[in-house]
Amino acid sequence: MQSVGQILKKFDPQKDKYISREFQSFGIYLAEELNDYKHRSMYIKLAKTVHRSILEKALSYVSDSNARNKVALFMWKLKELKTSSFAKASEDKQISKITNKKI
Repeated sequence: MQSVGQILKKFDPQKDKYISREFQSFGIYLAEELNDYKHRSMYIKLAKTVHRSILEKALSYVSDSNARNKVALFMWKLKELKTSSFAKASEDKQISKITNKKI
């Protein structure tokens, strides 16, 4: 993760006049890495709502592959990671309920 100082050093007020938040910058970064600048607003929304570690794992998976359609692979991996993290969180919740029960 970048510090605020690093982001401000790279900030160009003429070019980046509509980017004021860190998640917006990361969304644009995702769009550029996936060569899908047309859908940059979708990536900004993902950067705002989805945990950063999940997005970074999906992006690294795509960058390591030789896929023709990187966007489709990214969205598929993102869906898999979100469901697996949700399943793990609910499993942890159930285990904590069982261990905290009074006998």
